[in-house]
Amino acid sequence: MQRFNVADLLQSDNFLQEVILKGWVRTFRSNRFIALNDGSTIKNIQCVIDFENTPEDILKKITTGAALSIKGTLVESQGKGQTVEIQVLDIEVLGDSNPEEYPIQPKKHTFEFLRENAHLRIRTNTFSAIMRVRSSLSFAVHKYFTENGFYNFHAPIITGSDAEGAGEMFSVSTMDKKNTPLNENGDIDYKQDFFGKETNLTVSGQLEAETYAMALGKVYTFGPTFRAENSNTTRHLAEFWMIEPEVAFMDLDGNMDLAEDFIKYVIKYVLDNCKDDLEFLEQRLIQEDKSKPAAQRSEMGLFEKLNFVIDNNFKRVSYTEAIDILRNCKPNKKKKFQYIINEWGADLQSEHERFLVEKHFKCPVILFDYPANIKAFYMRLNDDGKTVRAMDVLFPGIGEIVGGSQREERFDVLKEKIKALGIDEKELWWYLDLRKFGTAVHSGFGLGFERLVQFATGMGNIRDVIPFPRAPQSADF
Repeated sequence: MQRFNVADLLQSDNFLQEVILKGWVRTFRSNRFIALNDGSTIKNIQCVIDFENTPEDILKKITTGAALSIKGTLVESQGKGQTVEIQVLDIEVLGDSNPEEYPIQPKKHTFEFLRENAHLRIRTNTFSAIMRVRSSLSFAVHKYFTENGFYNFHAPIITGSDAEGAGEMFSVSTMDKKNTPLNENGDIDYKQDFFGKETNLTVSGQLEAETYAMALGKVYTFGPTFRAENSNTTRHLAEFWMIEPEVAFMDLDGNMDLAEDFIKYVIKYVLDNCKDDLEFLEQRLIQEDKSKPAAQRSEMGLFEKLNFVIDNNFKRVSYTEAIDILRNCKPNKKKKFQYIINEWGADLQSEHERFLVEKHFKCPVILFDYPANIKAFYMRLNDDGKTVRAMDVLFPGIGEIVGGSQREERFDVLKEKIKALGIDEKELWWYLDLRKFGTAVHSGFGLGFERLVQFATGMGNIRDVIPFPRAPQSADF
């Protein structure tokens, strides 16, 4: 007899067929009705047992969280809330679950409690919905780039260079921490370490991706990255995934085109393929908003927000124009912003980015041509000598979601920028080589995958959109 999953059975009208299904008990009521879920959908299927003919020792084991194998007949449901149900013919308890110990009971749990039980939180409706959306987004990323002629490139996780120049990196070492070897100057002697030099976990695969773009034309890397930023906010993770395309012979305009097309594609994909999960998550947001003060409530529903991205052209605005808008806007003049904009050169905060998107332009925004001194060394210097060919994509509710640039392809200019920032040229000799042998205009961007999942699911804390969050003082599971 064929085993079916719940998602397929809920769509079936092949009544009176005998089926086998396996899953976990969500609820068991009246010693008769089992709500069974197998992870294939957010919806449960109702399994109706014959109480009088079911052994008492089996009934006692049908508790929330227990794993069951059920053989039964698919019938049209007579009750409300479902179109089909299973009349149980035979039931086997594959793994019982002690209700006095099992923490994920059918009641409302706080997200803090669920983070403490991250190994079991996936069994809740909220987290199963989030992770199905995350999986679909991941597939859509690969699907988009494959359909558009990109090659997937696996960037190294261990690196000897700092792509962002921020220095907030996790060290990789096999040296004895209690007896670390020192050189004649009293510094750590990395020559005795595993790699013979100081190495870290990567903050970005971009620099390595550039090397492959300059031979394969269009590449992308999608993998884990790490930042040792001691920030305990709802927006930061120490370990997260980055999507980083890199394209040869593409300038900043092409980069902005790519970012807009890519984001619209992946969001439309989840809208088309995750309807049930998104509907549940939208209802969750509506209920959550009811307990918030009016000023803190979401201005857009989840579907409205996702369609806001798909249905609007992204407005392209220079940093200089954006600063003028922000400097003269009411929130700035009335000091409603936490960070007041006084002069050109300010590093924009999320509140400024959201104002531009939600209040001023009322569409997604791409800012470009940022001041050179607030952006990374590898971004192409403009002719004015003070701005670089950088771009950020700004979304409602979240601010920046994409950061990218046209890369500095000129050897002499890049070398001078590296020197001015005090970066050791020897560490980036291979990166400079790209500018000596067949250099060409090229561009790319980075998109934090968890930031995208957070946007697509409406979750308020980034730690709730990754299976096992890594953050300061938190590396359980």
